[in-house]
Amino acid sequence: MNMASIQFDIRAAINAANIFFVNHDLLLPRRRRCCLSLSPRPFPSFSSYGAAAASPTPSSSLFRSRAFSSGTSEPAIKLPEKPPICSADELHYVTIPNSDWRLALWRYHPSPQAPPRNHPLLLLSGVGTNAIGYDLSPGSSFARYMSGQGYDTWILEVRGAGLSVRESDAKNIGESAYAASEHMESAAKGVTTGSLTRNQATAKDVGQYASEQMGSVATSEDPTGLSTVWDESMLVSKLTDTFMTLSESLSGFLSEGQSMIMSAKLFDQISTLLEDTQLSERLNELREKLLSLLETRENSGVASQIRDLSQTLVNIVEEGQKSVSPQLFDLHDRLTSTVVDFQKQLDLIVKYDWDFDHYLEEDVPTAMQYIKAECKPKDGKLLAIGHSMGGILLYARTARSGFEGNDSGFAAIVTLASSVDYTTSNSRLKLLVPLADPAQALNVPVVPLGAMLAAAFPLSSRPPYVLSWLNNLISAQDMMHPELLEKLVLNNFCTIPAKLLLQLTTAFREGGLRDRSGKFLYKDHLHKCNIPVLALAGDQDLICPPEAVEETVKVLPKHLVTYKVFGESGGPHYAHYDLVGGQLAVEQVYPAIVEFLSQHDSV
Repeated sequence: MNMASIQFDIRAAINAANIFFVNHDLLLPRRRRCCLSLSPRPFPSFSSYGAAAASPTPSSSLFRSRAFSSGTSEPAIKLPEKPPICSADELHYVTIPNSDWRLALWRYHPSPQAPPRNHPLLLLSGVGTNAIGYDLSPGSSFARYMSGQGYDTWILEVRGAGLSVRESDAKNIGESAYAASEHMESAAKGVTTGSLTRNQATAKDVGQYASEQMGSVATSEDPTGLSTVWDESMLVSKLTDTFMTLSESLSGFLSEGQSMIMSAKLFDQISTLLEDTQLSERLNELREKLLSLLETRENSGVASQIRDLSQTLVNIVEEGQKSVSPQLFDLHDRLTSTVVDFQKQLDLIVKYDWDFDHYLEEDVPTAMQYIKAECKPKDGKLLAIGHSMGGILLYARTARSGFEGNDSGFAAIVTLASSVDYTTSNSRLKLLVPLADPAQALNVPVVPLGAMLAAAFPLSSRPPYVLSWLNNLISAQDMMHPELLEKLVLNNFCTIPAKLLLQLTTAFREGGLRDRSGKFLYKDHLHKCNIPVLALAGDQDLICPPEAVEETVKVLPKHLVTYKVFGESGGPHYAHYDLVGGQLAVEQVYPAIVEFLSQHDSV
C-alpha cells in the first residue's frame, strides 16, 4: 500500500471539528429528550454469553448516588435508566478528583450459570474509541462473552470518550448522558441516511463541507456575511482576551516556548493583512512588546499593559482602514475574522487539555478504585484487558509500578494489539509522527477521528470503493459482518486531542513511549513486571504489527509473558480490531483469553 495514498488532510478536517465544537450547544439538547436507539438487524446469539442485558428499571429519580472515597467529595452515581446507546446491565459514573470529568463505567453482571470468579474484569479501549467496540451486538460482544464466563465485567470510557461527560453538577449527569447518547446516534444516523453526500464524504472534502455549514450559520446572523460596523471596543476586547488566554489560561497546557509559538502565529496572520504597507514596521514594534509581556505572565499588572497594546494594534489597523489603498479594503473585517478564528483554536486547546498520562495517572486509578469498592475482591486486585492504547495503559501502569516499587493492582493482564515501542515496525501510525512537532500540534489542536471516519465511510463501503483501504486498517477481509463494521466506524470513534497524540508519537522514537516530561521511558522498566501477561497480535494488523508487539514482549520477564499471533498464512487473517470483534474471535481468541485468566484468578 502506498503510504501517501492514505494520508488524511487533517487541517481540512479540523474545520469540521470546529463546526461541531463551536456549535456544540446547537447539536446537544438542553433538556433530556426521548431519543430513538439504533436498531441493528438481528444477529445470532451465543449461548455462552449468559443472560441478555437487563432492561433498565423505571425510576422517578434521575440518579442514585452512593458514598465512594476517591479523594473527592463528589459521590459516585449509578443511573437507574441507561441512555439508549448503552447496552450494558448498568451504567455508573465516577468523578476524577479535582476535575469536572465524570467517567462512564459500563457494567455487565456475571452469569449465575458460570463458575464464580475471584476478580472483577476491567476492559480498556483504544485511542479515540468508546465502549461500543467491546459490545457491538448481542451476538458480537466481547464484554457479554466475558460476563457469560462468570466475570464481573466493566468497560471504562476515559475522559472525552463515549458517555463520559464534563459536568460540574452531579444532578445533571443523567441529562448529559442522554444528550451524549442522542448525539452519538444522530451522528451515525446522519451518515447512514445520506446527510453527507458522496461528494462530501471523503476526508479531503470534510473541511469544505464544514465551511459550507459554517457559512449557513453565519448567514443566519449576518445576511451580508460581513460586519458593517467598525466596533473598536469589541475588537480590543477580543484581542485582549486572546493574548490573556495565551498568558494565563494556557500556562498549564503549553510550555513557555509553545505559548510563544502561538503568539507568533497570530502576529504572522495579522502581518499578512498589513504586508507591503507603511504600517508593517509599527506592527513589528508592537509584536516585540507583546511577546515580551507574555513572557512575564506571572506579573499581575500584565493585563492592563496587554489591553493598552491591543488598543494600539487596533489603532494601527484603523489607520490602515482609512488608507486609500485597495489592499486595505475591509481590513477591520479581516482582522476581526483572524482574531475570532484564532480564539476558536485556543478554545479547542483549552477544552481538549489531556494527554496519555492523564489517563494513566487519573482515569484508570479512579476507575480501579471504584470497581474494587463495588466488587470487593479478597486480595484487592483486578484482572484487566486492554486493546491498542488500552493495552499500552496496562504496560505503562505495570512499568510505573515496577519503578516505584508499588503494587499495580492487577492479578494478571491481557494486551490486544499493543506495544510501547513501534520503532522497528511499519505501523501506519507513523502518519501521526508530524504531530510530534509542537508547532504542528498547535496548528491541529484536535483530530476529529470520529467525524473523519464517518465522512469517509460511504466511499469505503460502497461503489466505487475509492477508500476501501480504510477498512483494512480496522478489519481483515471477511472478518467482520458488514453491518457490525458500519456500526463500529459510525459509533465507536471520538475526537482526539493533539496533546494526546503528541505523547503517543514518542513510541516511534528510540526507547519507545515516554511520559509527558520526556524523561521516563516506560519500556525501560517493564523488566520489573511481576504479574502474568498475555500479549496477542494479529497477523495482518497494519496499526500494531506483530513486530511492534514483539518489541515490547521481549523485555518482559520470560516466565511471566505468553505471546501469540492469530492468523494463518492461508487465512483467516486478523487486523487491528479483529482480535476483539472479528467473526472468528469468539472461537479462537476469546477461549484463549479465558483460559489464561482462569489460570491466574486465584487469591
